[in-house]
Amino acid sequence: MKNGKLMILIACCLLATTAPLLAHCEIPCGIYGDEARFAAIAEDLTTIEKAMKQIAVLAGQSDAQSANQLARWVANKEEHANRVQHVVTQYFMTQRLKEVEEGDEGMAAYTEKLVLLHKMLRGAMKCKQTVDVEQVEKMRALLHEFKKAYQS
Repeated sequence: MKNGKLMILIACCLLATTAPLLAHCEIPCGIYGDEARFAAIAEDLTTIEKAMKQIAVLAGQSDAQSANQLARWVANKEEHANRVQHVVTQYFMTQRLKEVEEGDEGMAAYTEKLVLLHKMLRGAMKCKQTVDVEQVEKMRALLHEFKKAYQS
């Protein structure tokens, strides 16, 4: 019986250690940096743009291989848009933006950052819903605008 419990414990440990690391653990350790998060979002946007272009190319094809690749590009686009949403919510909104009380001097800057992050969340959603590369350009502009507001 002891061996059975040990095997279950080992299996649980293996499963726990193979989970993907997406953003961070919400412990204020200071390991993750803002620049890395900005770079990750930019990389995700580039991947979304490439996926959109590949989807447009493959959409007119009727062979099985093209259908397979089309499905993979759609899934990839969805995954990267989800990553953007995760970093926006779990890193910036939850961990990095500090709450400001109504009437405090920094309320306008805090509100501006929240509005930009909300627009980024909605932009990522629109990237999932469409293959319009203009949505990616809008997201890049929002990322730039947020980074500027965040770092000031």
